[in-house]
Amino acid sequence: MSDNAVQAVVLAGGMGTRLRPLTLTSPKPMLHTAGVPFLSHLLSRIAEIGVTRVVIGTSYRAEAFHEHFGDGSKLGLELQYVSESEPLGTGGGLRNAYGSLDAPTILVFNGDVLSGADLGALVARHQETNADATLLLTRVLDPRAYGCVVTDGEGKVKAFLEKTEAPPTDQINAGCYVFKREVIESIPTGRAVSIEREVFPGLVAKGKVYGHVDNGYWRDMGVPEDFVRGSADLVRGIAPSPVLGGARGEALVPEGSSVAPGALVIGGTALGRGVEIGAGARLDGAVVFDGAKVEAGAVVERSILGFGVRIGPRALIRDAVIGDGAQIGARCELLSGARVWPGVSIPDGGLRFSSDV
Repeated sequence: MSDNAVQAVVLAGGMGTRLRPLTLTSPKPMLHTAGVPFLSHLLSRIAEIGVTRVVIGTSYRAEAFHEHFGDGSKLGLELQYVSESEPLGTGGGLRNAYGSLDAPTILVFNGDVLSGADLGALVARHQETNADATLLLTRVLDPRAYGCVVTDGEGKVKAFLEKTEAPPTDQINAGCYVFKREVIESIPTGRAVSIEREVFPGLVAKGKVYGHVDNGYWRDMGVPEDFVRGSADLVRGIAPSPVLGGARGEALVPEGSSVAPGALVIGGTALGRGVEIGAGARLDGAVVFDGAKVEAGAVVERSILGFGVRIGPRALIRDAVIGDGAQIGARCELLSGARVWPGVSIPDGGLRFSSDV
């Protein structure tokens, strides 16, 4: 694919409220996922298809992106950053990047979707049909939780439907699009605009919008349950990422982290740097950020532990999110969606769901 023909835009301006408290200190695309910031996986896939010029649209904690990725040269990319002074939505964020775009074809990504789609095939489909815009579509078992995209026999988009109890199709918007550059210029400026609710319905009414179905891996990483599953899928090799390279396995344990004898680290668990896992502890499908400590006999399942978190002996953490620097005392039980804000300390036995201490 010619670099001059295609540029990419990553929309990364959201506040990530559904992943709080983790996003109180970091923008969502910069949260560590399988050992690296989530955005690293997406950028590496963009580079893999030969697109090297990428514009990152930021707003919330914008400085974090440049501090980590710089000019993009370590990934073989040329990165530019365009920040919004106030949140402009997906469509407004894309329009805000227009001044940095000069290729005729623009590949656009939501910054919180983990996908194994064939991006080259998506761009080829867009160019073959001479579409104004082409949407990547994926099929899901239960489309009621998503907006559906209805297409005709040739793949032309006929309608966008909001969430409904009786969806006419299992095709949903997968958060990746291809635009003609001049179409982006037509998006209104100076206010928040939604691609999904305003831009695409308007284009369908007056232009050529096509859908391209890809049945590869897909997951929206916007909520804790999907975040931990996506990270585990990356660690185990179910989801693709050039960043992670070769063999995958049940756990990612970087050099400098320690796992004591008798501890069990499984289920696609990803440990950060300087993590300590005590004797007899069990971690299953966990995401553990740098500097965290899980003490002897503790159990952490399908949960996220922020930077510098301490989990006390024999504590149980299941389906929970623990914010940076929080201290969870011995024998505590945090279950079923519990969230602990950064720096909070819970004393030994201070919070439980059962009477057996």
